Parts: sequence; C-alpha cells; structure tokens
Amino acid sequence: MDTASNRSRSATSVIPWRELVMIPAAISLVVTLLRLTGELLLWSPRFFNREAGGPGSIVGIVWLVPVFGIYFAYRLAVQGHAPAGRLRGLLLALAAILAVMALIAAVPRLGLGPLARVALFNVGAVIGAGITYLGWPHLARTNVVYGYLARIPVAVVMLIAMSLNWGTHYELGPPGFPEMGVFAKWLWIGLLPQMVFWIGFTVVIGGLFGGAAYAIFGSRWSARARMSVGAPAGAQAGG
Repeated sequence: MDTASNRSRSATSVIPWRELVMIPAAISLVVTLLRLTGELLLWSPRFFNREAGGPGSIVGIVWLVPVFGIYFAYRLAVQGHAPAGRLRGLLLALAAILAVMALIAAVPRLGLGPLARVALFNVGAVIGAGITYLGWPHLARTNVVYGYLARIPVAVVMLIAMSLNWGTHYELGPPGFPEMGVFAKWLWIGLLPQMVFWIGFTVVIGGLFGGAAYAIFGSRWSARARMSVGAPAGAQAGG
C-alpha cells in the first residue's frame, strides 16, 4: 500500500469529535435559549409548552436528536467508521427500545414511589444506551459527546429557573413528585435526568435513526469512504 493510502487510513482512524459535534451543540444551545425565551414571554404554548415535561412543544432540542443521529451516521460512515454490519446498528437500537419499553411497562406494577420511578427510568436509559452501543460504538460515542454538550446547558437553565421561580416547564417535576428544597429537586428532576436519562435517549434514538439511514444508504456511504482512502493525495486535496 502506498504512502498516500497509509496517510488516508490514518486520518480516518481518529474520530474528529470537535468537528462532528460543535455545530450541532451550538444549534442545540440556540434552540434551548429560544425555548426558554418563548416560555418566559408566554409565547404560543403550541410552540413553547410550559407544562411539566413540555409535552408536544414544537420548539425543543428533543427533535434534533434524530436529525443529528442521521448526520453523525453519515459523517462517521464516509470517514471509515461504519458499523460491523449494514443492519447491526438499526437492529440493536430497536432491541434497546424494546428493552426500555418493557421496563417502562413494568414500572406501574412495581408500586414504586416517584423518586424510585425517576431512578428506574434513568437505569432503563443506561441499559438502552448500552445495547445500542453494541450496534455501532462510534455512533454511540458521538451521540454521548453531543448529548452532554446539548444537555449541560439545559441542566444549568433548570437550576436557575427553579431558584428564581420563572414558571417554565424547566421547574416542574412529574405528577406526585414530593416537595423538597431547590437543590434536591434539581438533583432529581434536573441534573440526574439531563445527565443520564436524556443522554441514554440521545444514544438510542440517534442510533435508531442513524442506523436506519445507514441500512438504506450505507453501501453508498462506505463506497465514498473507500474512494477517499484510495484516492491520490492530490485528488483528496482537490488538485
């Protein structure tokens, strides 16, 4: 193998985390700030739902997860970081979703209190993320990095909102959540879910959509990766 090919393979052996996640993280931060602004200014609840959990709100970073899951899958595949099999990422993400759904379905039968339910949902998210990781480790790691960059600002917003009683969805716990101090409340419904549950959600849902995209377009993406590896150095530089 010639020197140019060796250099190209070496270039694809390291994942450029900053290049991959910084723009998606910046977009997510803008959406988070827009969401907060909309709730504070009492804009349309259809776009900025202020109820607990903010269900169905059109503006929210949760909708970005599948979009960036596909984007990350494409970038990783064309850089030579594809999964072991064309369907592997998709199938294991589906398996993760089924496992988490089974756990959620079992929760009401366990007779757990609200704090135990919160803890169990976070455990389920970790299990789901672990299963998804087996399907496409590079994509799972990328989604973890992106997930933390997207969710840390949300956790900070939640702490400030709870401290100042802004009246947004960032301050509200699930039904039946017990009364407690601001910091303890933030730990349970702010820090823990943002740093565990939503990271697991990002890995699983990002893996599902990324895996589905690779199942459909993977041969084309992998061909681009092979062309990049085999191209002369001048061609890669646009010469």
